[in-house]
Amino acid sequence: MPVLMSMFMPMTTSASAMRRVLAALLFTAIAVAAPCLAAPALPGGILRDIESIEQDLEAADGSGDIRALEARALSQAERLAGGNAADRWARALYLQLASEAAVHRKAYVEAAEHIAKARAVRGIGTDMRAHWQHREASLRLGGGQQARGADLLSDWLGEHPGDVADYWQLAGAQARLERWEAAKGSVSAGLARDDSPSDAHLMLAASIYQQSGEDDKALRMLERLLARAPENPDTWRRAAGLAQRLGQHAHAAALWEAGWRQGVLEGEAALERRIRLHLAAGTPARAAELLKAALEQGRLGDSLAHRRLLATAYQQARVRPSALEAWRRVAEQSGEAEDWLYIGQLAARWGKDAPAREALSRAQSLGSEQASAWLSYLDQHPVATQ
Repeated sequence: MPVLMSMFMPMTTSASAMRRVLAALLFTAIAVAAPCLAAPALPGGILRDIESIEQDLEAADGSGDIRALEARALSQAERLAGGNAADRWARALYLQLASEAAVHRKAYVEAAEHIAKARAVRGIGTDMRAHWQHREASLRLGGGQQARGADLLSDWLGEHPGDVADYWQLAGAQARLERWEAAKGSVSAGLARDDSPSDAHLMLAASIYQQSGEDDKALRMLERLLARAPENPDTWRRAAGLAQRLGQHAHAAALWEAGWRQGVLEGEAALERRIRLHLAAGTPARAAELLKAALEQGRLGDSLAHRRLLATAYQQARVRPSALEAWRRVAEQSGEAEDWLYIGQLAARWGKDAPAREALSRAQSLGSEQASAWLSYLDQHPVATQ
C-alpha cells in the first residue's frame, strides 16, 4: 500500500488494512499520525481515486504525465471545496498530492502554494497543520523564497523540537537573507544537536559567526574543518586572517606554517606572507632566515621592497651587523638620501661611529640637511663605540 494512503486511511478500514496502516505509521512522526487516524472517514471512491493518483504519480516518467496528474488532483480538490468535514479532509489530501506532483517536476513554489492551501483547509488538525507548515517551509526555501520559507520554518521551530537538519536549513536561509543575529542562533542550535557537522555546515557556521562579529568562534569552526579537510588553501588563508584580526599573531603564523608544510599554501605570495606573519608574530629571526634563503635561491624577486623587508627583519631580531649590511644594500639600491640618513642614525644609536659617519656623509652628498646636522653633532659628541 502506498505510504500516502497508509498515513490517511480512516478507522473504518478492515483489520488487515489497519495492520498495514499501523506498520506504515511506524515510519511517520507520532505527532502527525495520531490526528490522521482520527480524520473523517472518506468514501471508498475517494480513497481509490487518491490511491490511483498516487500510484500513477510514482510510475510517471514524463512531465506531461505529472502535469496531468497534478491537474486531476487540483480539479478534485476544487470540486470538494465548501463541503462537509469528509470533503474538506479529502480536499486537503488532493492538494497534498498536487503538491507532490509539482515537486516531481521541481516546481517548488507551486508545490508550496498547494500545500499552503491544504494547510488552510478548515477543520484540519493542529498537528497535521504543523506538519504541512514544515513541508511548506522547505518547499519555499527550495524554490528560492528565502524570507517566507525562513519565517515559516522559524515559527515552526519555535513550537516544535525539530531535528538538526531543520536548524542548518534555517541558518542557511537566514545567512542568505543576511539576518546574521538570527542565523547565529540557528547555527548554535544546529551545532548543539550535531555531533559531526559536515564540511559545508562548518563553513556556513564560520561565515555566520564572522559576519555577526564572533571571530573567535568562526576561527574555531575553520580549525575544525582544517583538521579533517586541509586541502583548501582559501580555508588556511581565512583562518590565518581571522587569527591575525584577533591579535593572535603567533597563532596566525603557526596556521600559515602548517598550511605551507602540507604543501597547500605555495608560491611567491604565500611565501612572502609567511615571512610577514613571522615578523608580526615576534619571530623576526625566522623571518630573516626565510627571506634571505628565498632571495638567494631566486624564490622571491630581488626587489628593493624585499631588501627593505630583510633589513627590517634583521633589525627587529637585533642582529646588528646583518641589519646594517642589509640597510646599506637598500641605500645603495635606492640611491635615496633618506636611506643613508637612516643608516647613519641607526649606526650612531648602536655605537658604530665609522659606519655612522660614512652613511651620513653619503646622505649629505645627496642633499640631506639633517645629515649635515648629525655630522656636526657627532663632531662635538663622539659616539662611544659599543
